Amino acid sequence: MTRYLRRGGTGDADRLRMFCFPFAGGGASIYAGWQRRLGTRVEVLPVQLPGREGRMAEPRFTDLPALVEDLDRELGDELDRPHVVYGHSMGALIAFALAQYRQARGERLPLALLLGAHRAPHLPAPPITHGHVADDSELVRRLASLGGLPQVLLDRPDWLAALLPVVRDDLLLCEGAGGVDRTPLPIPLHTFAGADDRLVTVPEVREWSLYSTRDSETVEVPGGHFFIREQETAFLDRLSDVVSRYVDIVDLMGMDLVGAPVD
Repeated sequence: MTRYLRRGGTGDADRLRMFCFPFAGGGASIYAGWQRRLGTRVEVLPVQLPGREGRMAEPRFTDLPALVEDLDRELGDELDRPHVVYGHSMGALIAFALAQYRQARGERLPLALLLGAHRAPHLPAPPITHGHVADDSELVRRLASLGGLPQVLLDRPDWLAALLPVVRDDLLLCEGAGGVDRTPLPIPLHTFAGADDRLVTVPEVREWSLYSTRDSETVEVPGGHFFIREQETAFLDRLSDVVSRYVDIVDLMGMDLVGAPVD
């Protein structure tokens, strides 16, 4: 068992695994309900990063390479079966960095990366991710304008005060991503962009295609930066269509013939 998963993978040979990484300030709970929506042929495994929700007492990472090394060490056994990875916003960056790390070490790669609401790595990061928003009220205003703060949080100053340090550390994590290897990966990239996202544009998301030597696609979905929450049903319908392709690969080729390290 690893601290990053609330439960380990079942090891069911008939199911594809999908690991899910959260956006800045988010936790594994944002993926609650995905298992029910995506069905029994895929095993949804939300990744719980330290310093939030059930791991609130643990120190948070602000250095992306250090986090990726820890993830690989902790999740290595779980990643040794065919899987895909979904990451949203900051989670997309973590998913990509982890795949790059595992590629460099000759370890098993995901069958595909599914990346939402994050611009391609070579593009300038938006100002909010630079960690330069010193005033808490201004940070709250910017996050709220993007749809990143549910009304229940805005109505509870004590909850909001507890969340802001998590957000700030996560923004530092994103700010330090410049050293991530940007070599194109030998796996497909499926990216998702919110049609009304005021932080990341559809063309910026589409440029992720430069980071794969395989076919890639960008799916435009309704909603803003947090479309996984604002338009969950519409988004999961599109995500399910993508994931089903890899479920079919596992079914057709067998567990021992897919997902092996790529030379």
